[in-house]
Amino acid sequence: MNPFDFRPRTRIIFGSGEFSRLGEIARELGGTRCLLVADQGMVQARYAQEAVRSLKARRMEVFAFHDFATNPTAANAEAGAHYASTFNVDLIVGLGGGSSLDCAKAINLLLTSGGKIADYWGYGKAKQPLHPMLAIPTTAGPGAESQTHATLVDDATRTRRSIGDSRMIYRTAILDPKLSLTQPAAVTAAAGFDAIAHAIETLVSTRRNAASECFSREAWRLLDENFERVLKEPEDENARGNMLVAAHFAGLAAENAMLGAAHACAEPLTVHYGIPHGTALSLVLARVIEWSEEFLPHDVADAKIPSRLRDLARRSGLPLSLKDANVPEGALPRLADEAAAQWTGKFSPRKFDAEAAHEIYRAAYA
Repeated sequence: MNPFDFRPRTRIIFGSGEFSRLGEIARELGGTRCLLVADQGMVQARYAQEAVRSLKARRMEVFAFHDFATNPTAANAEAGAHYASTFNVDLIVGLGGGSSLDCAKAINLLLTSGGKIADYWGYGKAKQPLHPMLAIPTTAGPGAESQTHATLVDDATRTRRSIGDSRMIYRTAILDPKLSLTQPAAVTAAAGFDAIAHAIETLVSTRRNAASECFSREAWRLLDENFERVLKEPEDENARGNMLVAAHFAGLAAENAMLGAAHACAEPLTVHYGIPHGTALSLVLARVIEWSEEFLPHDVADAKIPSRLRDLARRSGLPLSLKDANVPEGALPRLADEAAAQWTGKFSPRKFDAEAAHEIYRAAYA
């Protein structure tokens, strides 16, 4: 058994309607001047406005930042920090999908440690403690509220890179299934595959351990039982809630065991072809599992997960191959070279290099 250091640091408040307690819970963190980081979808759905009202009802001053992309860039985070720097904020609230939660983390890092995002690529470079943070995830996807890193687009290279630090963690997260009811089916499907990839890849990661495996297995059980249901019955709050909890557990598994070759192969697809991260994972995950099948726990291997994943992708309307996703066949060698350079590939139980990535892409093409 691999050694591990498991530190649950995020309070989880789960339940339908718990979003209404935002102001109360924020006050418990000691905040008086709050920066709300919420994507434009949250504004259109009126959730951002509800958040502001709840916070102000507890006599908090609120400053909202919405100006960032679906895949937030380093420049977006720097603009957010510049905007917030004059307000003397003492609490950060991230509301929305992984983009909102990651952008909020990055802004907090810059507000407290200064400098530019380029100063923090990698892990463990925070110079000061961060302001308390509160997350309200609205997608059952990356589980960003459970992780100590954020992914941003490097404006210089146009690649997605990570910053992280053990202090870059949400103190509290509110998981309210009501907030995911208005989510478009395509977003639900792509986010769901992000969570599925976290759950499955952490089961074979070379860093897996007794703690991470508990979260991996329970996340996969919940995802397998509820993913199809939320696509068929999008207003099923119980299924939506199960998906949010599953995504959180899968995020915890990834935080404690790292990921693998599927994430390495997915990154270049997002960078070069704009394929949403979860969709990119759905294109390669089944092939990666087959490629590393000998390393799966026996009970998981016997569950025929690749065929189940293909079935879920088919039912969710996601593209079933790289060809369907309009990836040129001639690009596969270049994509393989870039996949091999991704840091997540280091945790694959089978040797992962450009040759291996090309094999996976070839299997995923047709």
